Amino acid sequence: MNTPPEDLNATLNAPPPEALPRNEHSRGRRVASWQEHHGWSAAASLRRLASRPLGSLLTITVMGLALALPLAFYLLLGNVQKLGEALGQSQAISVFMQPGQGAQQAQLLAQQLADRPQVASVIVKTPQQGMDELAKMQGFSGALQTLDSNPLPYVLQLQPREGLSATEVEQLAADVRTMHSVDLVQDSGSWRQRLDALLGVGNRAVLVLASLLALAALLVVGNTVRVDIASRSEEIGVLLLVGASSAFVRRPYLYAGIWYGLFSGILAALLAVLIEFALADPVAQLSRAYDGKLQVGGLPLWLLLAVPVAAAALGWLGARLVSAWQLRKAA
Repeated sequence: MNTPPEDLNATLNAPPPEALPRNEHSRGRRVASWQEHHGWSAAASLRRLASRPLGSLLTITVMGLALALPLAFYLLLGNVQKLGEALGQSQAISVFMQPGQGAQQAQLLAQQLADRPQVASVIVKTPQQGMDELAKMQGFSGALQTLDSNPLPYVLQLQPREGLSATEVEQLAADVRTMHSVDLVQDSGSWRQRLDALLGVGNRAVLVLASLLALAALLVVGNTVRVDIASRSEEIGVLLLVGASSAFVRRPYLYAGIWYGLFSGILAALLAVLIEFALADPVAQLSRAYDGKLQVGGLPLWLLLAVPVAAAALGWLGARLVSAWQLRKAA
């Protein structure tokens, strides 16, 4: 592919600070010339992207979709964790006393449990309260009327202190099982451990997925820059012949990588926000079903702002690696 003459002339007319003898300019002049060339490179690379809108749009879209996927999974995992908390990730431990134990023994046991540092509160439920709860459940009211006496024992609802791990809560339940007058202890510790394990696997999967998709975005930028450099091999050869340094030649391509990454990062952040809006209505209905206890959150603002910056750095890295390799071949 031949290089258009106007592109070659524009490149040759660009300020080449590295090609000028240092003894002809003061330090301030060199810095000004270096800054001028950076500005020219940024503008020229942006114009070059705009000159082929379809190809640039396709590249940016592919990268944006790749970067939006880990954001969507991160949003999903965060809300699954909140859902687990709303469904009872810190459920109270139910302590059933032995049959025949009265109110005095129940209050004594409740006081012993409340004195433990791992316990936040203890609620005593009488057999009559348990019977009333069963009567409200569908299918139990008729069966309860046939009972001559109340067979339910006293039940203590033990709420663990906030911040306890699943292992500590499990150990607390095991200690309560050994206490006098305790018949049965129901604990959701195994359920909490399963949820924590699933969330751990999910977080690791999101990290691996984000790494793979970031690598894919880097390769997309690298391949685009490689094709661009290959199509301008004659122009690059002329620049090298007249004394331009490799840093001078590759600078526009580095800015091209930055533009690709920046625009794709903005697109990924916008897609993540659109996903949040798309899920807003069904999530609100789900929250109402749990009496507002389910508080679903979106992606933090700092993450949405960090994505374009990280994507721009990723685009620069891909362009840097490929341009250095291509220029070594050209030299």
